[in-house]
Amino acid sequence: MAEEKEKKAKETKTKAESKSETTDQSGKCKNSEHENVAEEDVKTEELEQQLAVANDKYLRLSAEFDNYRKRTLKEKMELTKNAGEKILSDILPVVDNLERALASMEQSDDMDAIREGIKLIYAGFKDFLGRNGVKEIDCQNNVFNTDEHEAVTKIPAPTPDLKGKVVDCIQKGYKLNDKVMRFAKVVVGE
Repeated sequence: MAEEKEKKAKETKTKAESKSETTDQSGKCKNSEHENVAEEDVKTEELEQQLAVANDKYLRLSAEFDNYRKRTLKEKMELTKNAGEKILSDILPVVDNLERALASMEQSDDMDAIREGIKLIYAGFKDFLGRNGVKEIDCQNNVFNTDEHEAVTKIPAPTPDLKGKVVDCIQKGYKLNDKVMRFAKVVVGE
């Protein structure tokens, strides 16, 4: 009997020890769960801070780009405005020469001098156009080109070699930096 009592006591002791181990283990589990929750909270706060920083950078960058866009539009408008001013100031001497020619036409009877003065004004005006990139489209006796010419009418060609070519130029055409500003109005031989 004594042996049975000892066995029971050992079993009870073993059961008690396993219960205490379980509570220790569950206590540790509870502590590790608490630590995991705390770590997740810290990570969440860090991620929220990173998100706030990224949003702030985005808003600043967006505002900076908007300011840049407005500034470049303003500069472009100023550039266009000033480019027109430059051209107009360059044409003023031609207008001055025309006014002088008109005044001298009323006072002078010498038609040759007046004719020569008008030719000089015309040369000055053509020079002004050339400096600003405007070139005349050469069309007389050239092959008809729809990229540069506008056919007003067709007539029978005076000679066989003028078929499909420009016979007469009604109105001159002009290019600005190799872009057609105005098509030359021409008569084409057929």
